Amino acid sequence: MPLLVLPFPAISPVIIEVGPFALRWYALAYIAGILLAWRYMRRLVINDRLWGAQSRPTPLDIDDFVVWGTLGIILGGRLGYVLFYNPAYYLAYPGEAIALWSGGMSFHGGFAGTVIAMFLFARRRGLSLWTLFDLAGCAAPIGLFFGRIANFINGELWGRPTDVPWAVVFPGAGPEPRHPSQLYEAALEGILLFVILRLVSHKYQMLQKPGFIAGAFAFGYGIARTFVEFYRVPDAQIGYLGGFLTMGMLLSIPMILIGLGVMIWAARKTPDAS
Repeated sequence: MPLLVLPFPAISPVIIEVGPFALRWYALAYIAGILLAWRYMRRLVINDRLWGAQSRPTPLDIDDFVVWGTLGIILGGRLGYVLFYNPAYYLAYPGEAIALWSGGMSFHGGFAGTVIAMFLFARRRGLSLWTLFDLAGCAAPIGLFFGRIANFINGELWGRPTDVPWAVVFPGAGPEPRHPSQLYEAALEGILLFVILRLVSHKYQMLQKPGFIAGAFAFGYGIARTFVEFYRVPDAQIGYLGGFLTMGMLLSIPMILIGLGVMIWAARKTPDAS
């Protein structure tokens, strides 16, 4: 047993409840993440220094895209969870698949849904798809940070038993102190990845090479998620795949490989104003 165990904070998942209406931290995390990401993308597109001759969306394009992106995140995230993490349950109870309020969202599904939304929006507006990918990649860690904090408040997606001094005893996870893996993800996928991409976009001005930041985001997220999976308990209905792999690792490996390939391709590509 560790010498010091941190008590789980007694924070209700519900912020306020009025009749049938309940505002939850998880919903607020999505709202805050989307709004702050939208504001950040707006600031990026009005900063002429970052772009050189490279064309980019207008602030009005960003305003309109946030609706498309939100739908992609929510629909893709839920569908991804249903298909990747608990298909047997939702096959038996198909009506539960639309019960977003009961929890269950997949980052990888939300990522795929947002990619589809960006493809459709860029085609409709005549925008550079890779530039839209880059802008979303710059802003995505903001939403990831808030989402992982909400996971911690909900006491879900906890880590494996440990004796580290910052271990937490999660309600519903037994008496063992565990890694607060949600906070690890908030730090790596949220704060650290945001700082790295901010450096890439502002100091090295890689928004002038469409696709590079999108690749860096996919690569960085995949690395961070795979690392944290070694400290996180896999979903009970899936468990380990092949002895030590988890579904999170399996879905992150293609992101790492594709992200690395896109970065190499974008870095070698001659900048243009398309």
